[in-house]
Formats: sequence, C-alpha cells, structure tokens
Amino acid sequence: MDLDFAAEEEEFRQRARDWLAAHVPAVPLPSLETEEGFAAHREWERALAADRWSVVSWPKEYGGRGVDIVKWLVFEEEYYAAGAPARVSQNGINLLAPTLFDFGTAEQRARVLPSMATGEVIWAQAWSEPESGSDLASLRSTARRTDGGWRLDGHKTWSSRAAFADRAFGLFRSEPYEPGYETGHAAGSGAAGKPHRGLTYLMFPLDADGVTVRPVGRLDGKPAFAELFLDDVFVPDEDVIGEPGQGWRIAMSTTGDERGLTLRSPGRFLASADRLARRWRAEADPADTALRDRVADAVIGARAYELFTWACASRFAAGERIGAESSLNKVFWSEYDIALHETALDLLGAEGELAEGGPAEGELAEGAPAGQDWMEGYVFSLAGPIYAGANEIQRDIIAERLLGLPKGRR
Repeated sequence: MDLDFAAEEEEFRQRARDWLAAHVPAVPLPSLETEEGFAAHREWERALAADRWSVVSWPKEYGGRGVDIVKWLVFEEEYYAAGAPARVSQNGINLLAPTLFDFGTAEQRARVLPSMATGEVIWAQAWSEPESGSDLASLRSTARRTDGGWRLDGHKTWSSRAAFADRAFGLFRSEPYEPGYETGHAAGSGAAGKPHRGLTYLMFPLDADGVTVRPVGRLDGKPAFAELFLDDVFVPDEDVIGEPGQGWRIAMSTTGDERGLTLRSPGRFLASADRLARRWRAEADPADTALRDRVADAVIGARAYELFTWACASRFAAGERIGAESSLNKVFWSEYDIALHETALDLLGAEGELAEGGPAEGELAEGAPAGQDWMEGYVFSLAGPIYAGANEIQRDIIAERLLGLPKGRR
C-alpha cells in the first residue's frame, strides 16, 4: 500500500479544497431531519452537482468526474475537513447507485442517476420490517405479478430519509416462503425451502397511490426514519433491478457497500477527531489525564480507520472485493462513532447537553462543533450498531466466514 499521493491527486485535492472554501455555507444548515433542513440540504446537493462535486467517482454522463477511488477518498477528506453539510442524498448515492452500476440496465441508469446526483430526487432505504430487521431474509412484504409490473403490499420500518424523500428501494417477496419448511420437511429447491430465494429488488415512489409514510422520531423527536405502509402499490417492470427472484444476491452487494467504504469514509472521522483534539487543547484541564487519553484514542482510532480504508482501496483498485471483511469495517466504525461522541460530550460538560439554542458554529474558536452538533451526532451514532446489519450479526459473519469458527446455536 503506497500512501504517497501523485501530483495529479494533490492537484485534485487543491481544486476540491478551493471549491469547498468558496461554497460551504458560512452558517450551518438546519438539521436535515427537519422539513426545513431537508429542503436546505437538497439545495446544497444541487450546488455540488452544478460543478460536478456531488458524485465525483461517477462517469461524466451521469454528472460525475469519473475519478478513481483514491481521488474519491481525497475528496471525502477535504469535504469533511471543510465542515461541509451532511449528504441528504447518501442512501441513493452510496447504496442504490452502486447497485444500478452493477445490476441495473442502461435505461435505469440514464433515468435514475442524473436526478439523484442533483438532489432533485432523494431516495429512502426500505429494507427492514417490524419482524425482519437483521434477519432480512425473513421479510414478509410481497410483490405480486400483474399486467406490466408488480403490486406491492406490506410494512417497512426504520426507513432512513423516508420522512421527506421522494422514492425508495428495497426487497419484496415475489415467491412464497413457508417458515419451518426447511426443518420440518425435506428441503425443497424453491423459495419454500430457502428464505433468501424468491426475493425481488424494486424501486418505488413514496407518493404513489397506496403508500402511507408515517415518520418515526428519534430520541430528540426529529423524524430521521419513517414507517412505510404499502397497500396494492403498482410498480412497473422497468423499476425491477436485476432479475425477479434474484434480489437477495443483489441486496448483498448493496449491504457490502453500506458496511464497507461508502457509508462512513475516513474523512468523516478524521475531521471529527481533529476538532475534538483542538477543543481539548483549547479548553480542557491538563490534569484530567483520563479524558486526555480518550481524546488520544479518538485520534488514533480515526487514523487506524483511515489506514484500513486505504488498504481496502488498494485492493479495490486491483480488482478485488473485500466481501465478509466489510463486517470488520462496520463493527469498527459504528462503535468508534459512539466512543468519539461520548468523549466529546464529556469534554463539553453541561454545554454538550444542549439540543437546541446553544452557541452557533461560528461563535466557537477554531470552528469547533457547537454542543448541540455533538449531541445530535451522538443521538444518531447510537443507531450505528443496529443499521447496516446489527453488530451481533456482523460478529457471527466475522467468526464463521473470516475466522472459520463453527456456527453457534441461534
């Protein structure tokens, strides 16, 4: 792994840094988990796309710059270092788009990707169901064949971005599955014997007839998620990704992207650890060595995550895929994120308890995040060990597929 950057990569870094310095809003945008903030972040996506900074790694015909993974990671570092707004298009750009590049048709890419890049269409993730969270293969929402398409019925929950988004993507059962069949009968060759068979990957609009969106508030009351109720919702054949019944294989590609590099690039944590360290140097009690060591651990963790990511990037560049190793990545960043925010809140003391009405970003020395920014980040970080595949499941994957340990009793 070569950590020296080529001249063209450094030139790209400088161009990104200059653009961000000129365009990142001086006043932080409202939380994207509110209607006002969601609209403001959508406008930010449009500004990024206007100068082709929204999706730098995409081909130019879809609004990108066609850069490789090294330059994408460089851009991510600069983006977070500049304190740029969170990406409201994250689900679409980081999860659905890679799936369309791998499994979608040319028509789907031409139709879906440009409006995704500009923020005109924001995508929600519709995976989990009330009794099918980490055990995604047990989902019950159905897709029935009809003339020209499919009829969707069911209930999705914890759908991120769905409270204000335009469209969603997810899995639906298109062939019947009988729980217990594989243990009580001779295993069959169809979906009845294998719960992950007979699933179809579909896209659908959230304003379609038969779709009800019910926001779900976080601990702070903001609707970061929503429940989706689908009652005989028509979806045309053109919105099926890949072959009907092959959704599980496609979804595993998507979840690999989510657990791996795309959802949490190291730039996010490097910037947060840097701001935490600067806040420590400016305000902390030097005699508090225990808190000092936690700040040091945060900086070391961010650096370790960066190095692991660059190692993965080198393998990607060589044409490899990281497969089950993405579970290592997911467990690390989700638990690191919580520890980082807990350290920041302990450093801030009473100020860190402010959810609203605290000092604005610009009122703090050296651009350190305001107390309410750390608190909002902490509230969201608590979901990290659950979404993108619960960490308990990820540890099973690590034990069985990477370490070769025998399967435990479920």
